Amino acid sequence: MRALRIGTRGSVLARWQAEYVRKRLYSAAGVEAEIVIIKTSGDRLPQAQLSQIGGKGIFIKELEDALFEETIDVAVHSVKDIPTTIPSRVSFPAIFRREDVRDCIVSANGATLTHLRHGARVGTGSLRRQAQLRHIRPDLDVRDLRGNVDTRLRKVESGEYDAVMLAKAGLDRLGWSNRISETLSPDVCMPAVGQGAIAAECRLSDSEASEVLGTLDDAETRTAIIAERALLSALQGGCQVPIGAWARTEREEFVLEACVCSIDGSQLVKQRASASPDQAVALGEHVARLLIEAGAQPILEEVSRQRG
Repeated sequence: MRALRIGTRGSVLARWQAEYVRKRLYSAAGVEAEIVIIKTSGDRLPQAQLSQIGGKGIFIKELEDALFEETIDVAVHSVKDIPTTIPSRVSFPAIFRREDVRDCIVSANGATLTHLRHGARVGTGSLRRQAQLRHIRPDLDVRDLRGNVDTRLRKVESGEYDAVMLAKAGLDRLGWSNRISETLSPDVCMPAVGQGAIAAECRLSDSEASEVLGTLDDAETRTAIIAERALLSALQGGCQVPIGAWARTEREEFVLEACVCSIDGSQLVKQRASASPDQAVALGEHVARLLIEAGAQPILEEVSRQRG
């Protein structure tokens, strides 16, 4: 097996994820790999709102271009950044075992969400988190905040923000779990589709890379991701739509929960259903229909108008 070139974004967390894949390739298959840093559109404009710079795929387009140009062999992504529509020339042979799916609060004084002061300034770049935060605490001053994890944490340290809301998995991976003031139950804040999972992408024509990556795939995580992404696709959502979803096996039952929330947090629709794991796509589509029947369509149309 030839040595592989692994493409990644340059952030601390992205490099950690690429290094994780590199180590797994070596320990599981004895395959050597080097890390290649690639700057994406999302990295070049760190202060711009996601919706204003394309939203869908801004963290992966240049990585896929590098795959097609054959300057890299493998691209590593956070699953939540992968658009619902993917190019026909690529495949995702490995979705690694999912880490913690939950969101968390990092606050200046250790305050939990309930105990943040009235009108506290809370930052997050995720429309889904913003909407659910406003639903729980309409009094908070929720601001759009982008940048790498370390940059966002510094905003709290400097006093510019009272708190930030992040994916717990990212802090866990970087060894910064001690910074967390509160981990939010999915009942309080539903995670993003694919949150906590890492995927490795390669060219469809590269059977050698595909085969070795396939040995690292986690079947249970893949099944959950298939259900969540089927739901997102059925709702025609991207990474900047306030949709939360979480599929998992619970007491020997394959369950999918999902929600749609208005940007101002005033409306939230939530649904849940179960099926056998081999019906993951059908389950995702079914829960999407349940959400539409429960009133999600007008919310999504309003979000589309506001973001248009």
